[in-house]
Amino acid sequence: MTRNSRIAVLVGVVVLAVVAFIVLKPSDDKKTTAGNTQAAKTPTTGGSSKPAKPAPPPVPQIVVKDGKPVGGIKTITVDKGDQVQFVVSSDVADEIHVHGYDFMKDVEAGGKVSFSFPAKIDGEFEAELENRGEQILKLVVNP
Repeated sequence: MTRNSRIAVLVGVVVLAVVAFIVLKPSDDKKTTAGNTQAAKTPTTGGSSKPAKPAPPPVPQIVVKDGKPVGGIKTITVDKGDQVQFVVSSDVADEIHVHGYDFMKDVEAGGKVSFSFPAKIDGEFEAELENRGEQILKLVVNP
């Protein structure tokens, strides 16, 4: 067995040991004492037992390249009353128009614009590069 082969085997054994330790190590969430299992408690403030709110979903990103949405027309679905949010990055200058809501913002070539507004009208709407007539977004607002 060559020296390089022995080193490769040794590295493989170390990696395997580390992976086994991570997979097989006992969880810190539960502690067992004399047969009594006790779940870890989440600290609360002010006696409130409300669960923590989940992190908000990421803001949808629409990338426009050569005047067209990369990956096709993106669909965003929200419930009426929710906040509609999205960001458009474009390599062409144009006006972004959200039809039905009549929100418009100019985007410069190489620029980025953000939209954030309450979903007050239910239905299906499109956002487009207004001057090119190119749809980049389908907005679905559920009642």
